[in-house]
Amino acid sequence: MPGVTIDKNHCKGCEMCVKACPQKILAMSKQIGLKGYFYAEVVDSSRCIGCMICAITCPDVAIEVGVHGTSFALFQY
Repeated sequence: MPGVTIDKNHCKGCEMCVKACPQKILAMSKQIGLKGYFYAEVVDSSRCIGCMICAITCPDVAIEVGVHGTSFALFQY
């Protein structure tokens, strides 16, 4: 089963991943991260299809997607 991991310390809360997710499994947190922004979080990981659109659209490189035990980090920051 695919899984999304969001690094809340790198997320600046732009909401691009939330808008891009075709399954609508991401939402903005009601808590504030270390940078002073509301960060994105996974609200329903069971519906994730592993498309990696969220990670591709993230300008902060704060999202990693794991599919079948393999973690895909698209960029190194």
